[in-house]
Amino acid sequence: MVILGAGPAGLVLGSLLHAGGVDCVVLERSSREHVQTRARAGFLAAHTVRVLDRHGLADGLRRRGQPHGVCEFRTEDGSFHLDYGCLGHGELHTVYPQQDLVSDLVERFLDAGGRIRFDTEAVAVLDADGTRPSVTVREGDGRPDRWHGRYVAGCDGRHGAARRALPPGTVRHRRDHGVSWLGLLAEAPPSLDAVGYAVHRRGFAGHMPRSAEVTRYYLECERGSSAAAWSEERIWEELAVRMRAAEHGPLRTGRIVQRGVVDLESDVLEPLRHGSLFLVGDAASLISPSAAKGANLAVLEAELLARALLDDLRRGDPEPLARYSARCLAHIWRAQEFSLWMIELLHGAPGSGAETLFRDALRRSRLESLRTSRTHQDWFAANYVGV
Repeated sequence: MVILGAGPAGLVLGSLLHAGGVDCVVLERSSREHVQTRARAGFLAAHTVRVLDRHGLADGLRRRGQPHGVCEFRTEDGSFHLDYGCLGHGELHTVYPQQDLVSDLVERFLDAGGRIRFDTEAVAVLDADGTRPSVTVREGDGRPDRWHGRYVAGCDGRHGAARRALPPGTVRHRRDHGVSWLGLLAEAPPSLDAVGYAVHRRGFAGHMPRSAEVTRYYLECERGSSAAAWSEERIWEELAVRMRAAEHGPLRTGRIVQRGVVDLESDVLEPLRHGSLFLVGDAASLISPSAAKGANLAVLEAELLARALLDDLRRGDPEPLARYSARCLAHIWRAQEFSLWMIELLHGAPGSGAETLFRDALRRSRLESLRTSRTHQDWFAANYVGV
């Protein structure tokens, strides 16, 4: 088995296959240092924690992860807390930076005897429609090579070799949400005891705790904006305005250590299997960060694929592999629907005409319903944490 990509999807898949006696290799285009230090999302759903737990992959997050179950919404009509951990199915997130999870998974996989080839870029997936696919690669020194396997798992994201190998006729559903965020990582303690969502006429602002010393913030910005154009002074001033610090208390500030502009887009590929090639994680679907679903979908899909591959390779039952795509797509579309709902909840409509006024009135009504309706709160909690 050849696995492309050493993110959560590829590492979980590799760990489960290796534990099940399947020979596999993970090919990763970046260095080990880069993989283990690149900052990504940090909210793990309860199901994700259960998957990691039952396969012995949760030691680090159990020691250092922090349970979290509260949102705070700040709007022009006031603010309210939503204790979602006591609503819906009564489940929490675990806050654990993705780079820490990846570091744990890399160490565990290698300690168990697994193989990861860092600095090895997958160039092309060949013969995926047969029973002996191969992957051509470029090693770190520029030397070409090729890997063969019974199956190939594309866990290498939206720009990887797996997507480039898809045959004509693959359906790609795509939506540009027309919203951009300036994503920020600050060496500053959290300013709220909650995930903060601020809806403001100047644009959305978000506050996401990462640790006792680090907080992720988001600022809605104009499409095409440059992250470098935002000085630290301007960032903190704008966050204070949109988070309504004058009303709710000052923000804890610190050095901005990472910044980048994210255009909120979503896409879904169908099907997720093409002969001997399977798509997993961001290679299968891209989801906006508005509801923290990306890494959680990746882990869910990796476990589903690992189980199906073990059924096929160790027990001679190909049926679970035949159902892999449909099972994953059901979860993906549910997550996409909730992500779109969050985008529409948190962002005002562009322009100033009748359509804008109508959509803004709907958004305020949704927020009021979320503040006052237990039925609405239970629905939010179940979808916010669930995958």
